[in-house]
Amino acid sequence: MTDSQTLAPKTEVLPTAAPTIATGRSLLATAWLRIRRSPVALVSFGVVVAIVLFALLAPVLVAIEGQDPYATNTGPDVLDNFMTPGLPLPAYMYPSIEHWLGVEPGLGRDIFARIAYGAQVSLLIALLSTAVSVVLGTVLGAAAGYFGGKVDMVISRIIDLFLAFPHLLLVLSLTPILQSRLRDTPLGQGSFVPIASLVLILGFFGWAYLARVVRGQVLSIREQEYIEAAKSYGASHRTIIFRQVIPNVLGVVLVYGTMMIPANISAEAALSFLGVGVKDPTPSWGQMLNAAQAGNWYLSDPWFLIVPGTALIITVLAFNLLGDAVRDALDPKASRS
Repeated sequence: MTDSQTLAPKTEVLPTAAPTIATGRSLLATAWLRIRRSPVALVSFGVVVAIVLFALLAPVLVAIEGQDPYATNTGPDVLDNFMTPGLPLPAYMYPSIEHWLGVEPGLGRDIFARIAYGAQVSLLIALLSTAVSVVLGTVLGAAAGYFGGKVDMVISRIIDLFLAFPHLLLVLSLTPILQSRLRDTPLGQGSFVPIASLVLILGFFGWAYLARVVRGQVLSIREQEYIEAAKSYGASHRTIIFRQVIPNVLGVVLVYGTMMIPANISAEAALSFLGVGVKDPTPSWGQMLNAAQAGNWYLSDPWFLIVPGTALIITVLAFNLLGDAVRDALDPKASRS
């Protein structure tokens, strides 16, 4: 056998593993991962979920309790008619099996039922008014930053005008006027007038700051290459704004939207407490605080003040802490993990 016919030793080829492809997390996935690593964020998120479920399940919970948020009971077996007229008797003033949080003074209505339905009203007003502000602020801010020039100048002056006015004074003065105007419209049916007026007022006067923030973000986004590429392909301005620009500022919008919700909850409670918001007999936490103060019941029956006040504090605090957690989770300067 010649050298050329000598077989070279065979080398065993080991199977190689398939190459791994690195996948990046989306913005929301990264934010959720950071929220899960924060005990404060998890607790606040859990409280917010519990409050929302409490509001959604209000009819079920009240039916289980067997009470009606609008039913009054002024009989002598429930309310005192001698020493302090209207004050609940000791058996009805505090939580019991029949009335889980007692009854309110004056009319003897069930406090738990009114707290549950009041959560619906407060969250409904806060969420709808926040949605109005977010839509207006995002669209107008994106338009100002994208178009620039005269469009930017006009929208920016409108933003400055809205930010210059005293917000609370405007809301206090315009809410009764809007309520009287809505009574002759389809929105003026039943107790929906104060809810619709608060949604429109709080939503219309709450968009300016978000619009300014979105405008600043869009000023840098509009110079990006993918925006120029979309223009070169003949995409319309509306398509670019809604499909390219706004999706890239959703992180900022989400943060400010989360922070607006507790602010609007507090605003609704303050307006109802001052008597220009939700009116009796519609349940509302602010309206219950107003009733406790108007009749001086907080002196003889502090429980009637403590219950809605505690519910309001817990709700606003939970939303604020969750908003802080969302802001930190979406912070682009935070370390990626």
